[in-house]
Amino acid sequence: MLEKAVEERGMDESAEMRSKISSLEVQDNICGTRAEREALRETIRLYVAQEKLAAPLALDDLFVHADRILDRTGLGSRYRDFASVLLHNEVWRPRLAAVPYDRRLLLLPKCLRDPDRCEGAMDEFGLVCARCGSCVLDEIHGEAGELGYVVMVAEGSPLVMALIESGQVEAVVGVSCLSVLEKVFPYMESAAVPGMAIPILREGCERTTVDLEWVWDGIYLNNTDPALRLNLDALRREVRACFTSDALQKILGPERSQTEGIARAWLAKSGKRWRPFLTGCVVQTVQHRVGKALPTELHKLLAAVESFHKASLIHDDIEDGDLERYGEKTLHAEYGVPVALNAGDFLVGEGYRLIGELEVPPELKVRMLQVAAAGHRTLCTGQGEELCWLLHRKPLTSKAVLSIFRQKTAPAFEVALHLGALFAGADGELVEMLHCYSEALGVAYQIRDDLADSGLEDNALEDNALEDCALEDSSPEDRAGPKDPVSLSPSLLLSLAWERARGEDRRVIETYWRERPSGRSELKILTSIMRRMDVVKTARTLLAHYRKEAVKAVASVENLNLKIALHRLVGKIFSDHTVMGCCNDHQAKHAAHSGAGKKATE
Repeated sequence: MLEKAVEERGMDESAEMRSKISSLEVQDNICGTRAEREALRETIRLYVAQEKLAAPLALDDLFVHADRILDRTGLGSRYRDFASVLLHNEVWRPRLAAVPYDRRLLLLPKCLRDPDRCEGAMDEFGLVCARCGSCVLDEIHGEAGELGYVVMVAEGSPLVMALIESGQVEAVVGVSCLSVLEKVFPYMESAAVPGMAIPILREGCERTTVDLEWVWDGIYLNNTDPALRLNLDALRREVRACFTSDALQKILGPERSQTEGIARAWLAKSGKRWRPFLTGCVVQTVQHRVGKALPTELHKLLAAVESFHKASLIHDDIEDGDLERYGEKTLHAEYGVPVALNAGDFLVGEGYRLIGELEVPPELKVRMLQVAAAGHRTLCTGQGEELCWLLHRKPLTSKAVLSIFRQKTAPAFEVALHLGALFAGADGELVEMLHCYSEALGVAYQIRDDLADSGLEDNALEDNALEDCALEDSSPEDRAGPKDPVSLSPSLLLSLAWERARGEDRRVIETYWRERPSGRSELKILTSIMRRMDVVKTARTLLAHYRKEAVKAVASVENLNLKIALHRLVGKIFSDHTVMGCCNDHQAKHAAHSGAGKKATE
């Protein structure tokens, strides 16, 4: 039963990826993959609705119901504690949603910090976050604080109980390991305090992991909207359904030529559909359509956005010399360059045709065509900078590479969001915010792509690339990229190394920039230099910076559902969970929690 639920969620993780996640990150009493955890949570939601369960439930009752659920799903009893926590969350969900943000406590564990770079200090309450941006705590702490939460980075039931008894908080959203949650539960049960607990997926304060999407779910939960919030997973499935062969025939009409058939088959091929997904998110939230099906007319716009994107992939593959994408031959590898170029051009025209056929006011249609054309031109400009550089290869500064990234990738996101905003009738202020959001998102996306292709160090990207949201367009699974530490394209990692290197190291990098030697010994030397320059760490810091900029861009959005959707999309696209090191460092050891409860009430 659970396997079927996983399949229905559309989370197509490979067996290799599932094994990697399970063995490296998730302890054996918690479901090993994100898809399985989501499926179990959905099963519990249905069970609570069918049984009409309501909070509070005693611990013994939780266990009884958890056992029944596990029997139904075919999961073993080892998941009893995990299922009980999810069941507890579900029965309290309506009550938690009714508590204002400024009457809630967000309790975070210290082990989500990066102990090597954290600038925060420890006191008797726990970690005083310095907002240095070195870990996910900064993003969570900042957003929750702006919403009005009391935020504490600490563990310990006495502190929670003291705050509850003082009347300062009426609900708790907590992130912790299962063993700590078991200790806190009696306090929450006795006080009948609404709460949501997000379990850490690996205990022991080493290689700590948590589903960030679940953390945001708990933080943002509210009942100001009857639907509470946009269901991103459901919307994603609905968008994907627009690109089946049957759906495309309804949207695009019957095939009239062989060229159209080749282009349409490429349009229907695999992919995460992030761009039409972004368009759908804006329309559903701006038009307050949360919980409703996508408008039929919007299907044309979604197909147009994806047509532009798929056309760019055809052309990119030709320009980059890639022979494989989505685990199959690229279009030019299968049909030859002339046919592939023509199919890509056809899809560009198809995108404009679909926008032109939208049943919207003429002035709006003109504006939408202008937005698509401007994005198209900017993308080509960025790609052109890269292609011209390839004719006369030379070292590039990191600033120059980031500029190319900004032009190459951000326009596709901005066009998707901007077209959705125009279709939905959004105002100019929102459109400007979407521009800032898109630019930061695009740069972060390209940095992530650069990191994913580098292979500079084993497990270098575990915090970003282990789940369903690893970037599909240029990931190792989707294209047969070079085994070099950098690709043919301008590389941020190589530019960072060149800027830092001196003497012979700098000469080696400049030789690679200009000549790109492929001998095993030369590549080994280059890889060694780049590792010594610690470029991966710097690139990941830049990735975190641009992710933070994307989140910052949506801070002033008044439409709460749109704000939540755009914020959570950053996590969905780049990482559904985070991996951190051990928090048992010298600062944590000196944290004294004795007496904290008394002081918290003063």
